Amino acid sequence: MNPAALKIQRIYLTLTLGNTLAASFIWGINTLFLLDAGLSNLEAFAANAFFTAGMVLFEVPTGVIADGWGRRVSFLLGTVTLAASTYLYYLLWQLSAPFWAWAVVSVLLGLGFTFFSGAVEAWLVDALHFSGFDGALEAVFGRAQMVAGVAMLVGSTAGGVIAQATDLGVPFLLRVGVLLAMFGVAFWLMHDVGFTPERSPHPLEATRAVLSASIDNGLKNPPVRYIMLAAPFSAGVGIYVFYALQPYLLELFGDPHAYSVAGLAAGIVAGAQVVGGWLAPMVRRLVRKRTTVLVVSSSMGALILVALGITGVFWVALLLLVLWALVSAAGTPVRQAYLNDMIASKQRATVLSFDSLVGSSGGIVVQPLMGRTADVYGYPLSLAISGVIELFAVPFLLASRRRRSPADTATTDTATTDTATTDTATTDTGPSA
Repeated sequence: MNPAALKIQRIYLTLTLGNTLAASFIWGINTLFLLDAGLSNLEAFAANAFFTAGMVLFEVPTGVIADGWGRRVSFLLGTVTLAASTYLYYLLWQLSAPFWAWAVVSVLLGLGFTFFSGAVEAWLVDALHFSGFDGALEAVFGRAQMVAGVAMLVGSTAGGVIAQATDLGVPFLLRVGVLLAMFGVAFWLMHDVGFTPERSPHPLEATRAVLSASIDNGLKNPPVRYIMLAAPFSAGVGIYVFYALQPYLLELFGDPHAYSVAGLAAGIVAGAQVVGGWLAPMVRRLVRKRTTVLVVSSSMGALILVALGITGVFWVALLLLVLWALVSAAGTPVRQAYLNDMIASKQRATVLSFDSLVGSSGGIVVQPLMGRTADVYGYPLSLAISGVIELFAVPFLLASRRRRSPADTATTDTATTDTATTDTATTDTGPSA
């Protein structure tokens, strides 16, 4: 890797480290925090669903900001918005606020994250192209996932321990502080490279143009479309399972106030992400097609969730949690590389944000549905059903595979405007799986 590309990668890893650390302070105790505020399981996961609804609602408008005003501007707005909405969450907990207030602030949290989704990844890939990087994207995304895993391990474990030593609100205040620090870091280090923003004086027209570009370069591109259509099942299930494991493990452990156990669970997921990020490039070298990795990862993850819902032994559940997280983590960098290799630079942030929008839409449905299932039938059955839901992603992954995109077998960063345009123009003859 040349010095210019190495510098870009270091900045990206720094941003990933800080953002993940800030976010993860609450990941181990978020569900417990909502339940402690007086919400039921249905209301707690409905609040999470409003968060994902906020992501769906604002993905396209913030995509306009990322592509029209710059990825750096989008990142800075994200840190400020997320810090402010996180502090409002803390205030709601102190006031034992009604559910409608949690719903409103959850939407604002979703807004904060949409400033990051797509923009940072697009910034990285475009800057790497500009710097002459010719390596495999899986390697870069794998390193980023390892860094994110370490940050998550530290943040989520610390969040659980700190919550047990103080109260459930302190990790939220820590998140606010780190986010404000990241604003300063990004302001200093992050600059748009290899990308020139095209600012529009007409925001509504720009939003329509971005949405149109998302459809043309995303849903109308067959191999990209099928990857996106798989996302609601895998992403929706992933969000629910991660947060449902907190009270479920405490239930198996037998102590509802052992918040450090919930933090440990999130830490285990983080550790698995580190290993998964390390394994991804090696797995990719052993497997010819990227979609093979995605299909195996999704299928195995679904089966593990069914097994997780059947067991009633704490330590067995922890082991299954490790396997589930590891399988999911190994597939994530491969999916990122596959998708980026099918997208042109000009629409990169737009299409990636649209992909996030489609994935988040699954969370809107899955979280309250499974939350209600947990209320009525318990967490084990809700986890087992989640595994069945994830299996619905597999046919779409196979359909993408059968489109035979060059990105499926690419071993270096080959995404160019010409390649993405060719893929977009492919005539759709319908699903072949």
